Amino acid sequence: RWGPLDVLVIDMPPGTGDTQLSVTQEIPIQGVVLVTTPQSVAVADCIKGAEMFRKEKLKGEALRDVRILGELPIKPEISENCDSGTPSVILDSDISDIFDQIVDSVVPFLELH
Repeated sequence: RWGPLDVLVIDMPPGTGDTQLSVTQEIPIQGVVLVTTPQSVAVADCIKGAEMFRKEKLKGEALRDVRILGELPIKPEISENCDSGTPSVILDSDISDIFDQIVDSVVPFLELH
């Protein structure tokens, strides 16, 4: 069993929302960060996921503070690095800078809650 957690990051698959629904029924959620790619189907899944979280666990709270935290380029090297087990942030300073900016955006939000 885990002790008290400040933050729990769960990488969930896109799709119907079954996984997200199960998580919201089992874990008290105070907020979510959703990540998507720019394809219209992926964005639509992300919007559905946001609405599901709002309806299931964040009742009475509007989805607030909705913003883009960062944009990663779609580069084949990122996938290749992931497949080889080498983080792109080690090999590519531009990617590392983008992740740093995203973290810098998320941390203050987490400290508020």
